[in-house]
Amino acid sequence: MQLFDPKASGDLIPVLNLDESEVERQMTICNACRYCEGFCAVFPAMTRRLEFNQADIHYLANLCHNCGACLHACQYSAPHEFEVNVPKAMAKVRLDTYAEYAWPRVMGKLYQRNGMTLALASGAGLALFLCLTLLIMGNLFVTIPGGNFYKIFPHNTLALMFGAVFGFSVLALTIGVRRFWRNVSPVAASLPVRASATLEATANVAKLKYLDGGHGKGCNNADDQFTLWRRRFHHLTFYGFMLCFAATGVATLFHYLLNWSAPYPIFSLPVMLGIVGGIGLLIGPAGLLWLNLRRNPAHGDENQKPMDRGFIALLFLVSTSGLALLALRETSALGLMLAIHLGLVMAFFLTMPYSKFAHGIFRSAALLKHAIEKRQPNPVVAGND
Repeated sequence: MQLFDPKASGDLIPVLNLDESEVERQMTICNACRYCEGFCAVFPAMTRRLEFNQADIHYLANLCHNCGACLHACQYSAPHEFEVNVPKAMAKVRLDTYAEYAWPRVMGKLYQRNGMTLALASGAGLALFLCLTLLIMGNLFVTIPGGNFYKIFPHNTLALMFGAVFGFSVLALTIGVRRFWRNVSPVAASLPVRASATLEATANVAKLKYLDGGHGKGCNNADDQFTLWRRRFHHLTFYGFMLCFAATGVATLFHYLLNWSAPYPIFSLPVMLGIVGGIGLLIGPAGLLWLNLRRNPAHGDENQKPMDRGFIALLFLVSTSGLALLALRETSALGLMLAIHLGLVMAFFLTMPYSKFAHGIFRSAALLKHAIEKRQPNPVVAGND
C-alpha cells in the first residue's frame, strides 16, 4: 500500500485546535436541529454546509455577533449533556482568528495580553513622556492666545508622528483581513463581488442588523430578557468614532486646501463634528462597559473581557481628554491636556490592530462573504437558503 505519493498536491488539511473542534461539534448538532435559523446570519450560512473545515469555522465565528439569542433558545444547552453554547464557542475561535491573521504574525500574541492594564499603561506611558518633553521645553503650563497648540507641537511634527502610526495600523489591519478573506474564500471557490452583495453587507454593518436578535427586540445580556441597548451603544460608539475621523479629515482639507490652520472656532465644521462625535464616544463606550460588567458569563469567553474593557476604556479616555482639551485650550492647562490627549490617541493607534477594534473589520468581511454566498445556489440540496 502506497502511503505517500510524491506527485500529489502538497496542500495539507489544517488540523483543528480544541476551540475549533468544539465549534465543529456544536455546529454539527445545530445543523441537525436548525431551530435557530432565523436568529442571525450564522445559521443560514451553517445550513449550506454538511462539514466544517477550519476556514468555515473561522468564517462562522466572525459572522457571529454574540447576541446570545441562540443560547437562551437552545434545548441542548447546559444542563443538557451536549452543553451547546454557540456564543462562547464562537468567541474563543474569534480571538484565535485575530491572532492567526495578525500582521506581523508575532504581534498576534498581543490579543491575549491586550487587556485593561496594557491599554491604560500604554496611554499613561506615552502621555507621561509627552508631559516630560513639554516640561523640559517649558511649554507644559503655558497660556497661548486662541489656544494655538501648533505653537507647542508644530503641525508637521504631529502629522509625521501620527500619520506614520496610523498608516502602520491601517496596513496591519488590511494585511490581516486580506489573509482572513483569502482563507475563508479560496481561489477555487471564490465568488465575484457583486454590487448588490456589497451594498447589503454595508447596510448590515451600518445598521448593526444582527444585534436585533433576529426578531427586532434586541440581544440578551444579563438574562433572557431582550434589550436593544447593546445595539444603541454600539451605534453611538461607531458613529461617534466616524464623526471624529471626519472632523480630522475636514481639518486636514481646511489646512491644505484652504490654507486655514487650527485652532478653529467652536461653530466651525471640524469642531462641531468633533464635539458631536466626542459625545458619542463618551456615551457609547460608557454604556458598553456597563453592559459588559452586567453580562451573563455564559454569553462569551470570560478571558476576553479584559481586552474588551481595555479597548472601551481607551476610547472613553481619548474622547474625554479631547473634549477637555477643547474646553481648556485657552487656559494654562493647554500643554498638559494636549500631552495627555496625544498620548492616549497614540496608544489607541498603536494597539488598534491588536485590540477589540479588529472585530469590526473581520466581521464586516464575514458579512460580505455571507451576502455573496447566499446569492449562489445552495450546495446542500436538503438545506434551506
